Parts: sequence; structure tokens; C-alpha cells
Amino acid sequence: MWFECRIKYEKMQEDGIEKKVTETYTVDALSFTEAEQRIMEEMSSYISGEFEVSDLKKAPYKEIFFSDSELADRWYKAKLQFITIDEKTEKEKRSSVNYLVQAGSFGSALKNIEEAMGGTMIDYVVAAMNETTIMDVFEYQKKEADDKPEFEG
Repeated sequence: MWFECRIKYEKMQEDGIEKKVTETYTVDALSFTEAEQRIMEEMSSYISGEFEVSDLKKAPYKEIFFSDSELADRWYKAKLQFITIDEKTEKEKRSSVNYLVQAGSFGSALKNIEEAMGGTMIDYVVAAMNETTIMDVFEYQKKEADDKPEFEG
């Protein structure tokens, strides 16, 4: 599950003045408790000084399309509508799904969606796409201790 976390802290501006900021991050976790713990661990290596998790909520998207491009420094929320035909009524039915897309621009976000969806046979339309204020996404990474087999005995 993905969670959106808002972090408040004092950030050094380019002019050398510290300013209180609130930034949004996304973290992969199984629960609210784990999400808060993971974002605190991740942010402690980036922020010197105190910070607080000011908001924590389930993300409105189930899947994230990552990009390997160095220019992909923004996150876009895309609403896709999957089109199916109801066999009984023969009417078009649309179901909406939200995705988070990493890209450097609106155009490249659209291209990333088309690449990700290219292998599917289902018809879809991009109903909406907006740039988000998300600063970064922290995907779950297995720790070395997690790779060790459990004791069998």
C-alpha cells in the first residue's frame, strides 16, 4: 500500500535563511504505523534537526510508474478510465483508476503511461493528469537481514 506523508521542518533556503516548510512524500508500507516509521527513517538521513510527520493518509493511487530518466524529477497523478462493454446491455462502461507517474514534464508523463499500458489489451483513456507536490517516493527495499532464511526447526 502507498501512503502520502507530509513532513514539517526548518529548511535552509538558497539565501541562507531557514524557513519552516511542509513537503509531501510517498512511502510503501503495510500500515499507518509502518508508514510513519519508514518516513521518519528515510527523512532522518536528509534532514538535520527536528521534523514532524504532520499528516499521514492512504494514497489515492494503487500503482506507481517509475522512470529511469535523470530528468524525471516530478510526480504526476494520472486518472485512467478503463473501457469495457457490458455484454448484457452492450453499453460502454468506464472504471477509473489513479496512478502516480514519475516524469520530467507533462508530455513525458503521458509517454510513460503509454509505455506502461502498452502491454495491456484493455482500452483506456487518460481522463486527467496533474502535477503533484510530492517530493519523492520511497519504495520498500528489503534489508540484508530480511534475506536470511528463517530458522527451521
